Amino acid sequence: MLDPGGERRDLSPDAVVSFELGDARADRRDLLDAAARAAGLGTFRWDLTTGALHWDATLLEVFGYDEDTFGGTIAAFNARLHPDDVPPVSAALDAAIGACGVYEAEFRVQRPDGSTRWLSARGRAQPHASDPSGPACEVVGVATDITALRRGDERVQQILEDMSIGYFWLDPDWRFGYVNSEAEHILDSPHGALLGGVIWELFPAAVGTVLEESCRGVARDGQTVVFDAYYPEPLDDWYEVRAVPERGGVAVYFTVVSERRRALDLAQQAQARSQLLAAVATDLAETLDPVRALEVVLPHLVPAVADFAIASVLDDGAADWQQRLHDVAGLHRDPEKAPVLAEYVALRVPALSRTSLIAQAVGGAPQALYTGLPEPGDLVEPGRAQDLLVRLTPHAIVVLPLRGRGHTRGLVTLMRGEERGAYTEAELATLREVVAQIGLALDNARLHAAQRDLAEELQRSLLTELPEPDHLHLVARYVPAAATGAQIGGDWYDAFMVRDGTTCLVIGDVTGHDLRAAVSMAQVRNVLRGGAHAVVQPPGAILSALDWAVHDLGVGTIVTGILAKLEQDDELAARGLRRLRWSSAGHLPPLLIRPDGRAELLERRNDLPVGLRAHVDRHDHTELLDPGSTLLLYTDGLVERRGESLRTGLERLRRTAEGLSGLSLEDLCDRLIEDLAGAGEDDVALLGVHAHPQDRPRPPEAGPEVLPIEGPG
Repeated sequence: MLDPGGERRDLSPDAVVSFELGDARADRRDLLDAAARAAGLGTFRWDLTTGALHWDATLLEVFGYDEDTFGGTIAAFNARLHPDDVPPVSAALDAAIGACGVYEAEFRVQRPDGSTRWLSARGRAQPHASDPSGPACEVVGVATDITALRRGDERVQQILEDMSIGYFWLDPDWRFGYVNSEAEHILDSPHGALLGGVIWELFPAAVGTVLEESCRGVARDGQTVVFDAYYPEPLDDWYEVRAVPERGGVAVYFTVVSERRRALDLAQQAQARSQLLAAVATDLAETLDPVRALEVVLPHLVPAVADFAIASVLDDGAADWQQRLHDVAGLHRDPEKAPVLAEYVALRVPALSRTSLIAQAVGGAPQALYTGLPEPGDLVEPGRAQDLLVRLTPHAIVVLPLRGRGHTRGLVTLMRGEERGAYTEAELATLREVVAQIGLALDNARLHAAQRDLAEELQRSLLTELPEPDHLHLVARYVPAAATGAQIGGDWYDAFMVRDGTTCLVIGDVTGHDLRAAVSMAQVRNVLRGGAHAVVQPPGAILSALDWAVHDLGVGTIVTGILAKLEQDDELAARGLRRLRWSSAGHLPPLLIRPDGRAELLERRNDLPVGLRAHVDRHDHTELLDPGSTLLLYTDGLVERRGESLRTGLERLRRTAEGLSGLSLEDLCDRLIEDLAGAGEDDVALLGVHAHPQDRPRPPEAGPEVLPIEGPG
C-alpha cells in the first residue's frame, strides 16, 4: 500500500494489535469479531479453567484443520507450530497468564499440505468479570495471516479504516503521517487538520504527560509500551494506548476507556468501603467495652481517611454536655506528633467553645464540617489547647456523632492536613456508615453492662453461704465463662440441710450462658430447694417431682444435675461412716477421693435431664464414705475441651484430683479451677465436701457446727 507520503510500505506485523481487546467486554468483543470477519482475521479464546481452545473458521482454515479434526486443545495448536517457535510462543502465553496482561507472538504454521504461513497473534489474559483482581481465567485474542496481508496494499488500507480503535502514525519529527477514521472521531478532528501537524503543538496538554514520555521512549528504545493516559478538556477522556515503533516513527493505537475507568474507580471505592465496614464490624463484635471499642476502631480511620482522630463517649444524665463528654482515645499517623495529640486530648474537653463543632454534633447535627486552620474560639478557647491544635495543623475537620437507638453515645473527630484536601461526599457517606456501626456497638455495650450488673446481682443472691454440718467441710467455687463476658450463666451449686438431719448437695447446669439461662436456673434451683425441704424423700423421688414442676410451671428449659444426700443413721455413726445417696439427671459422675488418695469416678446409671419429659422413672445410687473422704460435684466446664472426647476430660480430672489429694479442701478446689478451668470456654461450678473423722474434735477449717432445726414432733 502507499503511505500518505506516496511511498510504498508493507503493513508492520504490529498492525494486528489494532484489535486491542482491553478487558474483553462482550460488546467490544462483538465489534472486534465483526471487524475480524471483514478483515480476514481469526479469533481465539482459550478457557484456562476447562482447557478448551475455541477457534473460528478462519483460524481453522489457516492451521489446516476442520471442526472434526481440530481437537480444541492447546496441544492441537502446538502440533501445527514450527518446532523452533513452540518455546517462545509458550513463554509468551505463560507470561501473559501470570501477569493477567497482553499476549503477543509471531510464529510459523506448518500446514498438512506442506505449506508454511506466518501468523501474528495478539490477545489478553484476563480474570473473571466478578473478580477483577483475581487470576486469569481466559486468554482471548486475534491472529492474522501476515503472508496474506502483504499480498495487497488495498486490503491493508481497508483493515486500517475498518478498525474499531483509533490509529495514527507519527513520523520521526512527531508529525501526523496517517490517521484512520476512528482516530478522527475520537480526537474530534478531521484528518486534514491533523496530517502534517506536530502532535505536541496540536495537543499541548499532552506535553510532559505519560503520553509524551512513553512515545519518546518508544522512539528512543524501540520497545512497545501499553499504558492509560488522560487528556483534559476539550476531550476530557481516558484512553488505553499502545505505542509501537514503526518505519522510523511511532504508531499509536488507542481507544476511549473513560467508562471503564469510572466503573473501576467506583468498584475500588465500593470495595474499600466494604472492607472498612467489615473490618470495623469484626473488631466491634469482639469487644463489649465502650472505650476498648473506640480504641480498636481508630486504626481503621487513621491514616485511611484522617491524619489523626479523637474518640469520645457521652454519659447519660441531665448534666451539661461538657460535663458528660470524655475523650477516651486518640491516634496520630505521625509517631512524632502522637505526644502533642495526647496532651491535646487531655486538655480538649474543658477548653471546647460553646459553639464548636463538638457542640453542634452533640446538639444533634448529623455531621459538623470545618475547613482551614481553626482560629481561637472556633474549636477550643484561646490557651494551651489552642496552641497544641495549631501544632497539629488540621485543615479539614469533621465531627460525627455516634448514635445508637436514638441516643448520642459519643463522638468521633477526624482531622487531616491541607495536602489531603476537604472531605468528599463519598468519604462522608462511608464515614456515616462506619459511625452508625460504632454508635450501635456503644449502645450494645451499655446494654451489656446493665445486663452484667443485673446478672452479678442475681449471682450474689443465688450463690448462698454453705452450711457446715457435723464434721463436714463444704467448699464451693463458681467461675463464669470468659467468652461470654457475663458474670453468671446456667451453672449452679447448692447445699442445705433438711429436717431429717441429712445434708443435701446439688450441682446443676441449665443450657445457655446468658441472663435468660440464669433466670431459668434460679427458678429450677428454688423449686428444687423447696421440694427437698417439703418432703422427706430419696433424691430420685425429689427429681421426679421436679420433672412435673418444670413441666407444669412452664419453665421451658433443660437441666442436667445431681441431687445428693449425705445420710448417717446410728449404725453408720457407730462405724464412723456416711452414706452418699444420689440421683443423676443426665449429669457428669461424682468424683470420690478416698482417704488413701485414690480418686474414683462414681459412674452409675444416668437418667434423662430434667425438662425433657413430665414423668421420668429416676433411680438412686449409694456409696459409703469413709472418714477422710472427699466428694466433688462439678459441671462440664471443668472437663470439656473443644475437639476432645468427654472421657479424656473426665480421666484428666480424676488424675489431677488424685495428684492433689493431699491438699486441704479449699486448696484442692482452687487448684482444680486453676489447672482445669483456665480455658474459660464454659461456666464452671464446683462443690466439694470433706468428711472429717467424728471421733476427733471438729477441725477449725470445717467451721462452726450447724445442726438442723428439729421440727414439731
